[in-house]
Amino acid sequence: MTATDPALTALAQGWCALSLLHGRIEAHIERALQTRHDLSVREYSLLDVLSRQHDGDGGHLQMKQVADAVVLSQSATTRLVTRLEDRGLLERYLCPTDRRGIYTNVTETGLKLLAEARPTNDAALREALDEAARNPELAPLVQVVESLKAPVAPIGA
Repeated sequence: MTATDPALTALAQGWCALSLLHGRIEAHIERALQTRHDLSVREYSLLDVLSRQHDGDGGHLQMKQVADAVVLSQSATTRLVTRLEDRGLLERYLCPTDRRGIYTNVTETGLKLLAEARPTNDAALREALDEAARNPELAPLVQVVESLKAPVAPIGA
């Protein structure tokens, strides 16, 4: 295969379309969350991921698992956690069984904001998908996204 191979060109075009769809959706959701809840998409995602933790074996996530779930580096995730902690939306505390471990939990204020923001996130996602479906290049990708019924893989899997 060469760089001008039609299969590679089609693959690159497909990737560009997927990237475009992702960018449009993320930008639409970002505007809605920022306007209505003073949250970024990354902040919303972090609150959502951390709100799904539970007590017991495997219930609390390590920072690497959180970083993977929100698609950020560990250092960027740590900075994001710090910003949300400064806003009173998250709290950190030492693991009771391993003093080296630090847990991060969503506060009641954070859970309330997440519950208020979830309908905004969902509506903005629907709006962005509906808009993208009107674009002939993006419509097939929207159909694929809408047909996915598989649950998201567990964090850390």
